Amino acid sequence: QVQLVESGGKLVQAGGSLRLSCLASGIIFRFNAMGWYRQAPGKQRELVATIDSGGSTNYADSVKGRFTISRDNAKNTVYLQMNGLKPEDTAVYYCYTFVRKDYWGQGTQVTVSS
Repeated sequence: QVQLVESGGKLVQAGGSLRLSCLASGIIFRFNAMGWYRQAPGKQRELVATIDSGGSTNYADSVKGRFTISRDNAKNTVYLQMNGLKPEDTAVYYCYTFVRKDYWGQGTQVTVSS
């Protein structure tokens, strides 16, 4: 079955950096578009970034220039490099893919202190 396992979330000070990882299994990873979403307390889940099978990327306006999504097909892993973190980036970050239906990871907490 499809499994997405995120890691890398932690408490960090404003201006700091983090790299999130998402290990995928149960899919032919190199053929799948992958995405990162986030959900802050009391808010709806929102798109952060996506990367397709060819490596083309898309970002939310709020993270452009600060976050970078990338993938390593040999490791079945998608990454989210987050630089210049702000308190408003505090959220649970979820990995996402679609294989006939939506699949989500369990989420990893990112907390940015001011």
